[in-house]
Amino acid sequence: MDLLSPDTFPLSTRYCESLTGYKRRKTITVNIGDVPLGSDYPIRVQSMTTVDTMDTLGSVEQTIRMVEAGCEYVRITAPSIKEAQNLENIRQELRRRGYPVPLIADIHFTPNAAELAARLVEKVRINPGNYADKKRFETIDYTDASYAAELARIRERFVPLVKICKEYGTAMRIGTNHGSLSDRILSRYGDTPLGMVESALEFLRICEELDYYNIVISMKASNTQVMVQAYRLLVQKLDEEGLKPYPLHLGVTEAGEGEDGRIKSAVGIGTLLEDGLGDTVRVSLTEAPELEAPVAKALIDRYADRAQRAKPIPVPGGDGRKGDRRPEEPLPINPFGYHRRTTHEVLNFGGTNVPRVVADFSGVTDVEMADLKAVGHFYLPLLDKWKMNDLGADYLYAGTRPVPFMVANGSRQILDYPAWLRAEDAANTYPLLTPDQYRSPGPKHGQMNFLVLDIHDLDEEMLRRLKDDRQTVLVIQTDNAHAMPELRQLFFGLIQNGITAPVVIRRTFAAGLSDDKLQLYAATDVGGLLIDGLGDGVLLGADPVAGEAKSTLLKRLAACNATAFGILQAARTRMSKTEYISCPSCGRTLFDLQETTATIRKRTDHLKGVKIGIMGCIVNGPGEMADADYGYVGVGKDRISLYRGQNVVKKFVPAVNAVDELIELIREDGRWREPESVEA
Repeated sequence: MDLLSPDTFPLSTRYCESLTGYKRRKTITVNIGDVPLGSDYPIRVQSMTTVDTMDTLGSVEQTIRMVEAGCEYVRITAPSIKEAQNLENIRQELRRRGYPVPLIADIHFTPNAAELAARLVEKVRINPGNYADKKRFETIDYTDASYAAELARIRERFVPLVKICKEYGTAMRIGTNHGSLSDRILSRYGDTPLGMVESALEFLRICEELDYYNIVISMKASNTQVMVQAYRLLVQKLDEEGLKPYPLHLGVTEAGEGEDGRIKSAVGIGTLLEDGLGDTVRVSLTEAPELEAPVAKALIDRYADRAQRAKPIPVPGGDGRKGDRRPEEPLPINPFGYHRRTTHEVLNFGGTNVPRVVADFSGVTDVEMADLKAVGHFYLPLLDKWKMNDLGADYLYAGTRPVPFMVANGSRQILDYPAWLRAEDAANTYPLLTPDQYRSPGPKHGQMNFLVLDIHDLDEEMLRRLKDDRQTVLVIQTDNAHAMPELRQLFFGLIQNGITAPVVIRRTFAAGLSDDKLQLYAATDVGGLLIDGLGDGVLLGADPVAGEAKSTLLKRLAACNATAFGILQAARTRMSKTEYISCPSCGRTLFDLQETTATIRKRTDHLKGVKIGIMGCIVNGPGEMADADYGYVGVGKDRISLYRGQNVVKKFVPAVNAVDELIELIREDGRWREPESVEA
């Protein structure tokens, strides 16, 4: 699909208050105990316990750890009546200890448990995919009449809960999960963001008919593209139907653990926060729940004073006016579906090539061969050759000092223009030019040049030059606190002026920023563009700290390189390693999810491009693993079912044997390979 015409997507931006100036979406207030939620209040942090709900003291102690880590709401699973009843004991003990944190009952499959919990705690979460529906992975051909009959059945089952919530002042979250859409929704709308939205709206319309509005909504998915599109579409549909602007609970389901889980969460949650969407955040990590709150808080804190720190964003090629669009004005991209920006190919940038990773060595002096380990390049002296692992950077940006040796085959150097002019091997290196150098009549590379610019450089003269240039890759950057929207506006200018040059997104962060925050900030700023199909490469870095040791610089380089590849994978634009879709565990989990995930990762993390789902229970398992090649799902106490795609192939495997059985399944499909060792 051609994105060059502004008329390609005649879509309004009613999902977003402002595309260029940070403006949080205005919502109603939802009262949840003594901690109200909505746009008149700070964005709230929450998480979910992993202890068995029947373990009262264990649940209380874990909740206290979560609250002290920053949680403002705590969710607890209630899979049956007995767990729902025990929520009262947990709540009373917490208050006896001086912790009045609002509790949220998490309900799947059991309306009677929800009706009891709504009388005992401050909020209930229901999943419209399984509250009154069942999932057998069957396609059903509904007539309008039979579909209406199903809606009437759902209404009859759901109305009692709504009435109880009204009577007791209990809040409700209508939480759609991509992985647990009902067969009914899938049959009519498909496995789509629209299906997720409609699943929630069916329940929401019933609530509004009964004048019940104490509601929060979520649209969670493990696929970040689907998640972002669904939330945007939800807000758009609420506005179109004249429904109330309910607060949003943001989260990426089954994000995983460690670095990958944090990056994936930041790509999905951060993109929506940049749009001004989101009133409470839960980061779902396959780790102890008290480790989730600091990550959520780090994402949220960027927006505390964003409106004050952000600079006005101009229109590229315009007269300096601000670039905000009216809500009804068309966008040059589709915010509700993924379409990669059309570009022409410059060597291996743009076109149909995967986005490239550029490693920033410009701050490292006296670069040695061993230093390139930081970016996945390993020199093997006995063989006198280079080997690159799956996270090997595609290009090295060396700044003013060329790397004094031949780099790995398939990887090239980028030099600042004056250094390139002096380079002995100018043909096998590429210049990075400023706008003035680009305009100058001096020599350029015959195949590929890099041009660094920001939105202020895109005047009419520059746009005219770029339109006919087929040898330049743009490197875009900004110093605006509102970085992602300014870079997005720059892309809009390129699209609307018919410029198809490939673009590398460059983000350089302040000196001294921790690796953890750099990871989250970069995933938000860069991932938010990639999710919308914008970007053909990534270049990450941080301003140098005076007197910093070389070892520290290389460590940061390694972190930036891993983060760049992680962002591309999380945004689903380049798969360079095994992907794990693993849930964060809860009281329903019947095996050690963290230990199992670590074991599976250790034995399979060399299987580039293979996607493995690791699910604690059946609630979201097969559905949330829609994108997975293989699945490992808990179905009983230390019993596992193994899936190929969404089809179960081995049932009730003892947990002690299940990882070996999983590997054997991968081997049967011809996708197994033995891990290679890299020795420099």
